[in-house]
Amino acid sequence: MAADWRIGYGEDAHRLIVGRPLLIGGVEIPGSPHGPEAVSDGDALLHALADALLSGFAQGDIGDLYPPDDPGSANLDSELLLRTVFEQIRRVHGTFTVHNIAATVILDRPELSPYREAIQERVATLAALEGSRLGITFKTSEGLAPDYIQVRTAVLMSRES
Repeated sequence: MAADWRIGYGEDAHRLIVGRPLLIGGVEIPGSPHGPEAVSDGDALLHALADALLSGFAQGDIGDLYPPDDPGSANLDSELLLRTVFEQIRRVHGTFTVHNIAATVILDRPELSPYREAIQERVATLAALEGSRLGITFKTSEGLAPDYIQVRTAVLMSRES
């Protein structure tokens, strides 16, 4: 059997507002002055990863599975959303393997590097991936978008064909 290689790409962005917790990769960032304005919990890293997985298998995006106007999407746990995406892809395409994830988180504040290891461990666990195969880069917008978070993610996957 030959491997069927897939590359997925996903992005997510949210306006930041006072009074919401900031979740990144399933990790709550303590002391953050703001969190995402979102229908769900607004975890932009997990949303971008979910969209990358879906795009790699031509399965649409997370809005198809959880429409923003659906009351069931309100305050949705992004870890549940990601598990649903894995299940959806397996239902349609069978078993697949995630080989590598590269993610860039763009956020002016707070400083995220102290949380890199915790975020990396959580995302690796959720994706059933060895931690050394997950690269997370933290950038700022250089003041261009101080009230937003944006995440871009690429995923390398394969399935047996």
